[in-house]
Amino acid sequence: MGTEPITVSIRREVDPDRIAEATVWVQTGVNLANRYPGFLGSGWVRAGEDSDVWHMLYRFANEETLEAWERSPERSWWLEMGRGFVRAEKAKRRTGIEGWFDDPATGSVPAVTDDAGPADAALPPAPPRWKQAVSIWLGFFPVNLVFSLLVALAPWWEDVPLALRVLITTLVLTPIMTYWVLPWVTRMLRGWLAPSRAG
Repeated sequence: MGTEPITVSIRREVDPDRIAEATVWVQTGVNLANRYPGFLGSGWVRAGEDSDVWHMLYRFANEETLEAWERSPERSWWLEMGRGFVRAEKAKRRTGIEGWFDDPATGSVPAVTDDAGPADAALPPAPPRWKQAVSIWLGFFPVNLVFSLLVALAPWWEDVPLALRVLITTLVLTPIMTYWVLPWVTRMLRGWLAPSRAG
């Protein structure tokens, strides 16, 4: 099982004639998820006052705790209750550095408090672009350096055409950066990446 926090982003189309019912339904799901181990928070926004598109977000500590919630009888019951007014649904999972660098939704978000009640809060902004660039560079530079030193030991490497060398390098390093290095860098820099009120 993975150990990285997982954020699930869901786009739902809701019957516009049943907004009040849908609002209660969404908050009920938040309150149910809040009782499960590993739950790190959730929120939801509507695309507009007259829109039937709702964007929902929830986050768990790792894949194991997320699956426990997604396979739970409480969640099954909750989803069944929403069948009458949820017309369509699309979900995406994000881990590691993606959760930091996605542009956030805007608007008022019902956040979960200690007593599982709603409170108005705003989703935090993404880190500044320069912090994103520094984070990526801090991971990419040492990995690229080590790879370059290792392949330079091969006597035939210098005879490989430049375009092919770049292709091989990116094919090898991209999955390493995506699945191991960048999630680790993000975890190490979490406090620094978190936006401060001072900017």
